[in-house]
Amino acid sequence: MKRLAVIGGGAWGTALASVAVRAGRQIVLWVRDPKLVAAVNQRHENPLYLPGIALDPALAATTDAAAATAAADAVLIVVPAQFLRGALTMLMPLMPAGLPLLLCAKGIEAESLQTMSEVAAELMPEAAIAVLSGPSFAAEVARGLPTAVTIASADPALARAFAAALGTARFRPYTSNDPLGVEIGGALKNVLAIACGIIEGHGLGNNARAALITRGLAEMIRLGLAKGAQPETFRGLSGLGDLVLTCTAAQSRNYALGLALGQGKSSAQALAGSRSVVEGVATAAAVARLAGRLGIEMPITAAVDGVLHHGMAIEVMIDALLSRPYRSE
Repeated sequence: MKRLAVIGGGAWGTALASVAVRAGRQIVLWVRDPKLVAAVNQRHENPLYLPGIALDPALAATTDAAAATAAADAVLIVVPAQFLRGALTMLMPLMPAGLPLLLCAKGIEAESLQTMSEVAAELMPEAAIAVLSGPSFAAEVARGLPTAVTIASADPALARAFAAALGTARFRPYTSNDPLGVEIGGALKNVLAIACGIIEGHGLGNNARAALITRGLAEMIRLGLAKGAQPETFRGLSGLGDLVLTCTAAQSRNYALGLALGQGKSSAQALAGSRSVVEGVATAAAVARLAGRLGIEMPITAAVDGVLHHGMAIEVMIDALLSRPYRSE
């Protein structure tokens, strides 16, 4: 994997492209916006999504997806979860069958209720697929601050190959053979971060936030087991690690959305002006429906879905969670 194509010029795509350059790979970053391509190539900056962070001059960007993937040994797909299907549909006629894919979005597809690897396997059954997740704010990764992530694949050799291609002293990939569990952790932590933001914005205190993180982890594990994931995966970087980061840091877009909601703003007001997709919004609805389909109880997820998509008042959400029957852990 000497030559990598990165599909998606947002904050996370640009950050991962920067990681790959530091790891000594030849990178072409596909970006939809020609102005952003010019900024990356000429000013070595992504002013929309990573303003003020200098990019390596070796990082090249293009609007031509065919050119980006033409000589690639593998492709990193770094578009928002709800756009993955469209991105893969665009790429299918451009890429050779079986080209390794690393899926880097965190979410559940709203229409199909599939994880990202399930979407990719449906569209490109011959592709070699791995997923990347873990506690990783894009700006910190782009600056070269220490970060650890999980790369998972049903093919352990593929996970190791991607880890070797991207790993540096400051970006440490751990491998897993449980891509489904890694994806569920990455998707659900965004929903739980919205809930934690609501707790903070509503002034309910640190005790309540700690309780929500803990009970949210229980929901994450419950969903993972129902989907066939390995329980130990959720104790790792892509589960507990990402959950703690996203639920306790103001720079998380999902946490910031919840904070605004807890302070009394509407969903439209809280989302106004956000350039980046807040993945937890669509994922909350998808996971609530998926839980119903699988017959499992996920009260925190249902509450977030109620606030975001069904007009539930914050006070009603909180009362509903606090009035649930006492039970054993």
